[in-house]
Amino acid sequence: MDLPALPRRHAIAAGVAGAVAVTALEPDRTSYADAPRLPSGRGSRRFRHGVASGDPSESSVVLWTRVTPTNGATPGSGRGPRAVVQWEVARDPSFRRVVRRGRFVTGAGRDHTVKLTVGDLRPATWYFYRFTHQGHRSRVGRTRTTPAPDVLAPHLRFGFVSCSNVERGWFNAYRHLAARDDLHAVIHLGDYLYEGATDDAARIRTHQPRKEIVSLADYRQRHAQYKADDDLQDLHAAYPMIAIWDDHETANDAWRDGAGAHDPSTEGSWARRRARGHRAYDEWMPARLQGSVRLGDGDRLFRTIRFGRLADLHLLDLRSQRDQQVASMTDAAAIDDPDRTITGRQQMAWLKDALAGSGARWQLVGNPVMIAPLTVGGLPAPVAESVADLLGGVVSPGGVPLNTDAWDGYTADRRELFDHIVEQGVDDVVFLTGDIHTGLAADLPLDKATYPVSGTAGVELVCASVTSDNFDEELGTPSTAVEAALRASNPHYRYANLDDHGYCVLDVTAARVQCDWWVVASRADRTAGVRHDASWAVRAGTGRLSPVSAPVRPRAR
Repeated sequence: MDLPALPRRHAIAAGVAGAVAVTALEPDRTSYADAPRLPSGRGSRRFRHGVASGDPSESSVVLWTRVTPTNGATPGSGRGPRAVVQWEVARDPSFRRVVRRGRFVTGAGRDHTVKLTVGDLRPATWYFYRFTHQGHRSRVGRTRTTPAPDVLAPHLRFGFVSCSNVERGWFNAYRHLAARDDLHAVIHLGDYLYEGATDDAARIRTHQPRKEIVSLADYRQRHAQYKADDDLQDLHAAYPMIAIWDDHETANDAWRDGAGAHDPSTEGSWARRRARGHRAYDEWMPARLQGSVRLGDGDRLFRTIRFGRLADLHLLDLRSQRDQQVASMTDAAAIDDPDRTITGRQQMAWLKDALAGSGARWQLVGNPVMIAPLTVGGLPAPVAESVADLLGGVVSPGGVPLNTDAWDGYTADRRELFDHIVEQGVDDVVFLTGDIHTGLAADLPLDKATYPVSGTAGVELVCASVTSDNFDEELGTPSTAVEAALRASNPHYRYANLDDHGYCVLDVTAARVQCDWWVVASRADRTAGVRHDASWAVRAGTGRLSPVSAPVRPRAR
């Protein structure tokens, strides 16, 4: 059934650009991912953390689960026997046409997780998979390979999400995404989990362990808690997930040699803590670190997932190699320092080569923190300080919050990347972003001061948080003043929703990329519904956003 649309109360006129008439792009109403139905059922309690797949290619996919071979073999305990787990991959949900099978040996040394790459698969094909231990079967998962390198697929459709704090509410966004049944994959843009101690004043659920996580056992237990959520399990079972980390997978405001939320005097070495967080992530997520699923061979997470000739998805790690954030306005000159980096030199070189060397129609960039310039002026001092806290930034002497934890704090890197896009003639770049707990759509001006006369480097699409606090919850009041300041200070922003939680659906064809913002009615009500808020698209070759009258339609069950 079609879902009702909300009024687009957050649409932002783009200054001078608002005077130029734009034609709404017709949504694709007929193309679906034609996914075969996923069987219901959660499987044996031996597999109480569900199943997952991720990082697909045209011939392979990563499969994941965790087995609990004995009641004492709990996550992070370091206890439990060696366990042999069988796995199967089939073309049908009844497993009459099994195409691959094997066995995997796990144990306490890897927290009884199972993570493997299944190869020799067919391109652009749906598969089903399951695991078995001593006669106990997991639930069935569904996954899909990517199109062949020489194929221009008619369309791709993704969900994308970020910032899912279990203490702040129920994962309704995951529930509704899993129920759509029309996606090819889900992209998680970071803050998959949160590392903090229990906040009794604001919690809806309670973190386990209740303290801030620091040890390897702590990180393993926190991953296990999140993977025990039914809605997250359903999402993982329904689609392959392509994930990157931001900061909360280790500690808030992380950078190369530390984190804003890490205290070496009480929490020990940052290098050791980060290694523990990355180790647990490697064990518990269906992602290829260092290009492989072999644990401990490195922690490089930036990579490219190719979807034939239609799109490349370049995934960034903007925490492991960055310089420390500017902490106060006394260091404001450092924002523009060409010796400071958010990507690190190796990753910047890789990204530039990947963009220039791609033969795909669209360049999608999975981007943990915002790249569009953002300034918010004209706010009362207490509001400005709250906004800066939410942005992870600082407040200027004039009372303007600055987004220094994002690319705004590393402008030389942004300029280098934008110049490269222009000089190399890289068309149709779309940044997919999380982190800021806000739904946003922006053109990416080459020169903010002369926009819209100046050109653009592409567009940015930012998804709201799944549950993490957004502006009205941070400020304790609706964000009317912030929205007004945003409109006045940032004419390149075309859409903003600062107060809702939800997810995005991205539909890609050769002619255009369309993003639909969906918002949930409540994070506190486990049965809350979802509604469409806005849709924006970028037509191939334009590098600018246009409004769309309706979302792409999910397949009716």
